[in-house]
Amino acid sequence: MKSKNHQPKSNFIQATTKAALLIVLFFAITVQAQDQKAQIPQISVSGEGKVKIVPDQAIVTVGFQNSGKDAKEVKTLNDEVVDKVIKFLKNSGIPASDYKTNNVSLYKSYDYDKKKYNFQANQTLSITLKDLKKYDAIMMGLSDAGVNTIQGVEFKSSKMEEYEKEARKNAILNAKQKANDYVSILGQKVGKALLITDNSQVYVPQPMYKGNMMAMAADGGQNRETLAVGELEINTNVSVTFALE
Repeated sequence: MKSKNHQPKSNFIQATTKAALLIVLFFAITVQAQDQKAQIPQISVSGEGKVKIVPDQAIVTVGFQNSGKDAKEVKTLNDEVVDKVIKFLKNSGIPASDYKTNNVSLYKSYDYDKKKYNFQANQTLSITLKDLKKYDAIMMGLSDAGVNTIQGVEFKSSKMEEYEKEARKNAILNAKQKANDYVSILGQKVGKALLITDNSQVYVPQPMYKGNMMAMAADGGQNRETLAVGELEINTNVSVTFALE
């Protein structure tokens, strides 16, 4: 009777032992598979993609300011300039979606020489020009409306997304070519990509222009080329790990 009572315990111990052995075997196989994976011959390289383009658009940032003894007066003067600028842009065929106010300020300052307070109102506008041929006419019209400073001119392309895709493809091709250059001397071949990391912070170096609208107005009677757009360059960078065959 005693042996019969101990039989269930014996079966339980045997089952538990088998389960433990299976767990140990599973982990051993997993570790072995990871080791084999880690031992895959591979190479890591970086690739750079560049695309040069001629811009066909520009974002022009302009500003104007008025000063005086009375806050309401200088604000009114600025409001008048805004009204003239918007009417001019509409008449020039620039859609409302292509211009906006960036900054508006009205503050009080003290003139220590004259020992009195003055108020100054400032405003800046950014205007997207989708036809660069209109640049000179637009700038002269803005000057006539009361704009007196050019904060900057930023060039861009209407096909920027397409060029960025092309630059990314060029970066991958460059990385693969580098890998081939390294391993071909060893008699090996580049296999599939195991890991791709995009290191790009899309940067488009370009000329920036700042100036005084009053100086431009002084040359208004001259027939001159006043905008040199040059070329833009889109740069991308990737890191790629390839398997070796």
